[in-house]
Amino acid sequence: MQLYAICTELIQPRSDLVAVVLEAISRQNLTIENGDVLAFASKSVATAENRLRKLASVKPSNEAKKIAARFGMEPRFAEVVLQEADEVFWGVPKALLTLKNDVLIPNAGVDQKNAPEGCVVLWPKNPFEAAESIRRDLYERTGKQVGVLIVDSRVAPLRMGTTGVAIGVAGFEPVRDCRGKKDLYGRRILMTTHSVADDLASAAHLMMGESSEQTAAVLIKNAPAKFTEKIDVSAIVIPREQCLFASHIKPELI
Repeated sequence: MQLYAICTELIQPRSDLVAVVLEAISRQNLTIENGDVLAFASKSVATAENRLRKLASVKPSNEAKKIAARFGMEPRFAEVVLQEADEVFWGVPKALLTLKNDVLIPNAGVDQKNAPEGCVVLWPKNPFEAAESIRRDLYERTGKQVGVLIVDSRVAPLRMGTTGVAIGVAGFEPVRDCRGKKDLYGRRILMTTHSVADDLASAAHLMMGESSEQTAAVLIKNAPAKFTEKIDVSAIVIPREQCLFASHIKPELI
């Protein structure tokens, strides 16, 4: 598998993201082929969708003020997080653990990093629909069948630092089911499924970086993925009662 960081001009609200990325790919003397995966930074997709909020326009609620005081957050920022989160569980200084689109993620994906001055950037409005729209757009412009990822960063329990997570997928099956197969010693595998999308997202995230790299996308070649035009978007989500981490957590801030 080969990964190529695609460095672009600064993505602006309403930018033609696909055109910008394709131009950058050409400038780097790369080509898109059938079976490639193109991973997009979530902020590049969200910014192109104009998913920005000016904090000065946000009026914090009493609830946001209380949470902000408790966790050392700016009240307007806390208010945007409350508006974007599907659920809020608890927090540590500067961050709340939230559920957003069935993903446990800090601050519902709301981020001031790499956002214009005075703004926060949100997640794309519907990441899976955005990924599918980009996949179709890429096919119309290149004639190639490719997979698309939308990648954000997250943290894992008791691990320092961020890794990648796929918040939108199109064009390939996001999960490989290993149940029923045999291991090295002939034992039948009972539980394991392999998140191909999240593994590829982490590989792309490593190339994208977390500061000023200006890498809007990563081109992945020879990815070990099963390509298909239609995917089951629910396949990437585990029911809460079966989740090792989320099965017993309940909101504590409200």
